[in-house]
Amino acid sequence: MAADRRASWLKGVLDLLVLTCLVDGESYGYEIAKKLDDAGLGQIRGGTLYPVLNRLETAGLVQAEFRAAERGPGRRYYELTDAGRASLTEEGESWAIFHRTVQNMLTKAGVQT
Repeated sequence: MAADRRASWLKGVLDLLVLTCLVDGESYGYEIAKKLDDAGLGQIRGGTLYPVLNRLETAGLVQAEFRAAERGPGRRYYELTDAGRASLTEEGESWAIFHRTVQNMLTKAGVQT
């Protein structure tokens, strides 16, 4: 699959995927990027991830807290808000419907899904 096409698809769903990374509790940017990479989505660079986190925070879907570290630089920890959980449910359902629609069309076209 062409990398540029994958990047385009990812851009459309990255906010939702970042929210999923916070379902089990707070996390920081590097951990979130690692979860996404481990899930098979490839390396998400900070220049892509941090604007998403800032946008989610501005929208009230996550809250952030900076914590100083004993050694090394401090980290900003992100946590889902109640609005973030509600958005994840709503947007997740919308994404699932969209995915099924695409999959049905591909199946009708003879593409193995």
